[in-house]
Amino acid sequence: MKKLILRYHFFVMGCIGFILQSCNTKFRVWVGPGGQQKIYNLKYGEDKRQKMDVFLPSDYPEDSPVVLIVHGGAWKYGRKEHMIQIQKMLFRNKIPSININYRLVSKTITYRQQLEDIGLAIEKFNALAEKAELRPNNYILLGESAGGHLALLYGYRHPEQIKKIISLSGPTDFYSPEYIHSFYSKYSSPTIQKVVGTKFHRQDLSDEFRKASPIANVADIPTLLFQGNQDILVSQKQAKALDSVLSARQILHKLIFMKNTGHAPRFFSKTKRDSIIYPNILEWIKK
Repeated sequence: MKKLILRYHFFVMGCIGFILQSCNTKFRVWVGPGGQQKIYNLKYGEDKRQKMDVFLPSDYPEDSPVVLIVHGGAWKYGRKEHMIQIQKMLFRNKIPSININYRLVSKTITYRQQLEDIGLAIEKFNALAEKAELRPNNYILLGESAGGHLALLYGYRHPEQIKKIISLSGPTDFYSPEYIHSFYSKYSSPTIQKVVGTKFHRQDLSDEFRKASPIANVADIPTLLFQGNQDILVSQKQAKALDSVLSARQILHKLIFMKNTGHAPRFFSKTKRDSIIYPNILEWIKK
């Protein structure tokens, strides 16, 4: 018990230090039995979107990975509260987690700044990891939809920080001939060119679209993919294409391909979440 109290005391004091520097009046702390903690709206940058919720359950081991959750919303919408059910599920299973807001795509913000935000959130938590008796740079990225794309891309670019990736309905390919000539590209490319910040010319596609594609940046990071066969927002071929590349490179991975299923797990039935999504997430984290 004394260890739990000290863990709580040092971690929260470290958080408060950051808050005093940023004058964030929406910062909140909840403390439960056994030293459980939920820290809301901890700032990791100066932009109003750069906030994160940190959930620390009781009795987690010091080598426990921290799951960093990245919400979806077509890169230009969404917020961390949309992922609260997954964060609560992790908390119930004694898995530490961070749930972030990030800057949304605009005339001045592209996916590059969104990747920077993931890095800034990691940097901020690394500074607090010792106080929480956790290891720095020991993260699992979990993203939904656009957040799945960002989780994949950041994870493959930063294998020194990211141990595993979980993508739920995440896009993977913005540049291959299969994508360019697909029906999916017809309705997704206007959004993708804003995400990349470069005009989408089918006949002379910029290399920037390859750089933004997880499938072209694969690294040896264990990857769990979820995809529904009735997803009308992200083509099922996106997950299947990445699955093929990971198989060819003999990278540990798993594709959960679900029949009669649409887009993004927060829209699925509770039965499907409890019987398919959550058990596979927990198994992947703990294996």
